[in-house]
Amino acid sequence: MAITKMSKVGFKSTSYLKSDSFLAGNTAYIPTSYESIQTVTVGSGGQSTISFTSIPSTFTHLQVRGIGLFSGSVGAGYFAFNGDNASGNYSVHGLNGDSANTSANNATSQNTAYFTANAGTNPNYVTSLVLDIFDYANVNKYKTTRSHYGWTSNGVTGYTEFTSNNWRSTSAITSIVFTAGNTFAQYSSFALYGIKG
Repeated sequence: MAITKMSKVGFKSTSYLKSDSFLAGNTAYIPTSYESIQTVTVGSGGQSTISFTSIPSTFTHLQVRGIGLFSGSVGAGYFAFNGDNASGNYSVHGLNGDSANTSANNATSQNTAYFTANAGTNPNYVTSLVLDIFDYANVNKYKTTRSHYGWTSNGVTGYTEFTSNNWRSTSAITSIVFTAGNTFAQYSSFALYGIKG
């Protein structure tokens, strides 16, 4: 038999809540703090750059997670914000090590920021990257990044580095371009996330 009417008869409470939603009284759904903005995966033939453009200004911070496979004679990898490659607009500090040595480095008056050191000379070298970009939409301060990256060649040779970069601009970041020392090989993949903060 179908229910055709509901009555308040028998209810002990005299306080009734009327709602047009079945979700009333339930805990609100709050989306995760990390929201996917864009993912770029390199196809066959490879490519020299990976770009994120038209980045929305609705987040507090950004994070990039990347897996880079390289081909050719590989040099250091770089990135730049908003197409800015002017000399003197970037600086970098790093702490790094491999199986035998540790060291620190810094560079000022650069025209790009770093996301990986020289990762060898063949696509068997795989670089992993986690890059945090703080207060990217704040127009009252220079932009600072923090990253951890490393690479290995079949578990035989490895390298890791903690790096901070500074971009001396108060502009909101709307695009990021990563440039390989030579070529990002097929299956390299970079993902951009927004952090609500």
